[in-house]
Amino acid sequence: MSSDNIDGLMHHMRAFAQARDWEQFHSPKNLAMAMIAECAEVVEHFQWLTEDQSYRLDDRKKEEVRLELADVFIFLMRLADRLQVDLVQAAYDKAAINEKRYPADRVRGDARRASEYEGFDDGQ
Repeated sequence: MSSDNIDGLMHHMRAFAQARDWEQFHSPKNLAMAMIAECAEVVEHFQWLTEDQSYRLDDRKKEEVRLELADVFIFLMRLADRLQVDLVQAAYDKAAINEKRYPADRVRGDARRASEYEGFDDGQ
């Protein structure tokens, strides 16, 4: 089944878990742990590569990474679903915070954390 929106995919993943009686295992704690384990599997594909090599994955490796990213996304969506978090709204809210914390005219080309800037004010 394919879905072109977050809500449809979230509903599909919820139904998948319910049909297998897996909701009992999908506590926020367990989903967060599963998600970070999948993130580590993504990282493994890039370990020891140069920056340039990380952009030039062969088709097989890119497919492996694609499926690992899907695992991360699925666990993220399940966690958000169980906690009743609107991921899209949360992302917009966080983007608004980051736009204030990292004004483009002040941080362009600089990768430091916000707290490392002189006069930093964490007005969250």
